[in-house]
Amino acid sequence: MLAARTIRAAARINTLTPLILARGLAASHLSSLTDAIKHDHRELETYFSNILNAKDNDTKVRWQNQLVWELSRHAVGEELVVYPAMDKYISNGTAVADKDRAAHQKVKIILQDFQAMDPSDPQFEPTLKAIIADLKQHIQDEELHDIPLLEKALANNLVESAELAKSFERTKMFTPTRSHPAAPNKPPFETAVGLMTAPMDKIRDMFAKFPREDTLGRRVPENAT
Repeated sequence: MLAARTIRAAARINTLTPLILARGLAASHLSSLTDAIKHDHRELETYFSNILNAKDNDTKVRWQNQLVWELSRHAVGEELVVYPAMDKYISNGTAVADKDRAAHQKVKIILQDFQAMDPSDPQFEPTLKAIIADLKQHIQDEELHDIPLLEKALANNLVESAELAKSFERTKMFTPTRSHPAAPNKPPFETAVGLMTAPMDKIRDMFAKFPREDTLGRRVPENAT
C-alpha cells in the first residue's frame, strides 16, 4: 500500500509542475539579483521567528518543514546561479564564492540534523539557534559585501542582473528541498546530483506538514494544508 501511495505521489509531482512553475515565474518580477536574495533572507528570518514563537509542536513542525524547504532551495540556487556569476564578473570572485560555499556547507551539516528532529527533542531549539547564528553572519556578509560587489560589476549591465534574478528563482523550482551536505556544491556536478535528488525530496514533501498558504502569504509546497 505504501508503494502504491508513493507511486501516486510521484505521479502528482508531474501534474503540479505547471503550478510550481507559475509561482516561480510570479516571483521573478523582482527587478535585481539583490532584490531576490534579500527577499529570501527576510523570509528565512521570518520562519526562524515563527518556529521559536510557535505555541505547539504541530505549528513548530510546519514552520520547521517550511524553513528546511526554503533554505535548501535558496542555498543550491545561489550555488548554481549566483556564485558562478561571482566567478565570472568579480576580479576576486572565486575567493568570494568559495567563502560563501564554505558558509553554506556549515549550515547544511547542521540543517541535515535539524530536518530530522522532533520539536520534543531537547536539541531542537539549540540546533535551530546554531543555524540562525551561522546564517546571520553569512547573510550579513552577502548583503553588505558579496552581492554589492557583484552588482557593482554589473552596474553597466542591469539586464544581466535582472536575468540572474529570474534564473535564481527558476532554478530553485528544480533543486532539492532537503539538506544534502555530502552532495557537490559546484556545477556541473551539483546540477546532476540535484536533478537526481530533488524528485525524492519532493515525494517526501507530499507527506509532510507545511503552513497553510493563507498564513504564509507566498511560496509553499503544493500540499500545504
